[in-house]
Amino acid sequence: MKIITLILIVLLLLLQYPLWLGRGGWLKVQDLHRQVAAEQQINQKIQTRNGLLDAEVRDLKQGTEAIEERARSELGMIKSNEVFFQILDGNVSQIASAPVPTAK
Repeated sequence: MKIITLILIVLLLLLQYPLWLGRGGWLKVQDLHRQVAAEQQINQKIQTRNGLLDAEVRDLKQGTEAIEERARSELGMIKSNEVFFQILDGNVSQIASAPVPTAK
């Protein structure tokens, strides 16, 4: 009787091995689910970025406002009859605390 019980336990373990550790086992399936979730997050970020790029392309093709904005920001272009103000990034506290000359 002990031999039959031992044989049945060994057979049960042999049947359980593919379920847990085999090629299509439970652990591999869980790992694949995690990988799919990670790839879906990456795809969502890429789709968002592609949507923004698509909107920018449509703006550049259809309107002049986007082109004008790029020319202003990237090339420093200004229209005629406009006044250009350049703001320097520096130590503003030194400029503000400098003595102001007074008229005598």
